[in-house]
Amino acid sequence: MAQLILILLGVDYLRKRWRALAIAGAVFLIAGVVVFIDALDGAHYFPLNFFAVLFILEGLATLATAKTGVGGQKVLRYAKGIFVLVAGALILAGHHHGNFVLSMIFGALFLIDGLMQCIAGYVVRYERWKYVFAWGIVEILLAIFFFQPYPTNYVGTLPYCLGLFLAFAGLKLLTLALRVKHLATNPAFQSEQHLSFMPTGPEVAGGRTVWDGPPTESERALTIHVWTPSGSAKAETRNYPVVNRYIAAVDVNGVVSTGHAALESPEGIYISLYPGVEIDHSPDEFGTMLRATAENNVPGLFQPDYGTESKAWRPSNVQVRIRNYDAAKLAAFWDEYRKNTTYNLTYRNCSSTVSNALEAALDGVVGRLHGPGAGWKVLVRLLLTPELWVAAQIRKRAVTMAWTPGLTLDYARAMSMLADPRPFGWWKMSQAAVRQIAKLREGWRRQDREAASQRARS
Repeated sequence: MAQLILILLGVDYLRKRWRALAIAGAVFLIAGVVVFIDALDGAHYFPLNFFAVLFILEGLATLATAKTGVGGQKVLRYAKGIFVLVAGALILAGHHHGNFVLSMIFGALFLIDGLMQCIAGYVVRYERWKYVFAWGIVEILLAIFFFQPYPTNYVGTLPYCLGLFLAFAGLKLLTLALRVKHLATNPAFQSEQHLSFMPTGPEVAGGRTVWDGPPTESERALTIHVWTPSGSAKAETRNYPVVNRYIAAVDVNGVVSTGHAALESPEGIYISLYPGVEIDHSPDEFGTMLRATAENNVPGLFQPDYGTESKAWRPSNVQVRIRNYDAAKLAAFWDEYRKNTTYNLTYRNCSSTVSNALEAALDGVVGRLHGPGAGWKVLVRLLLTPELWVAAQIRKRAVTMAWTPGLTLDYARAMSMLADPRPFGWWKMSQAAVRQIAKLREGWRRQDREAASQRARS
């Protein structure tokens, strides 16, 4: 999540506030360690019920706004809301059984995430995979800690989790603050160009620049094209919902289709990396191609434009459009990236190329959108936006395994909500509810007036 904050707010915004970020990080880190140590004796002084109520309120709020998400965003929101709601209910239930179930849930989550990171790192062998593998081992050890009853017989489950959350959040804030202290620009997207595209025509609400929906066809916008695996298959695909959506689709003839992704800007940039030679996607050889190593590199080629690619193949299934982006940084990224035409199915494919280009195009756009007077409210608003959590989870999975068209699609959707800020879902729902109540009351008053006039005539 820290990397996304750096990308969206930009180095200039964060560098001005690095001391406050460092202090906040240190406070969070110390508080997390204190809470965790205090829980080792049974957490008798920890306000469990208070946090349980907060969990329930957060779960209800997340579920209430989950339907505003699209695709994987909606699934992640519902999953988060249900989990937080169940956790709060188990805490309020109390007693040994509630604490035991909660410990098993947290332990299972750490275990699954740790195993996924270890397996993905060992199989894919991407850059820095050993560090991610080591972190997966740490998560597995934490899972074992939650599974066994020592030392509090499961009573300290919530304080343990809160302590770990605070400590890790503080550590990430400290790292981010020290990282931006001496940076002039984001080192991943350095550019000598200073001209950038600024969106026009936004609705200004409550002192913030927000939009109430995606760009219209007439608006200038960055476009992410996605051909989903099932949508790009030549024949009818077998029904494997999650696999078809995020990994690959297998048709009735046994042919594997991985889909495709591309990025198009109004300035004429088109980024679409494709293998220069056809890769055999048969199930027998597909597994050997997953390693992000040099022996799996093949020559690649960049498609000239969307019209040519869609005519030669087919139009994209889904498009995501974003108003607020930096054209100069996208151009600088593209000028450097296209010098290397290497294609690798795992670490340098069409989806990773588009995702990297998208991050370059969105570098600092949220901080820039609010101008030089942007204050702490911008950071707080970003942290409270559900799509930041969604994008962070998607990015974590993609970076530790591989970018796929399905992950790129959900990532682009989440990032579009962050780059083009929308009114908070709960605020829109409350406004709609107030308008509906006012409409009903007006209808009731009209019925009363009509009934009164009928009585007067009779």
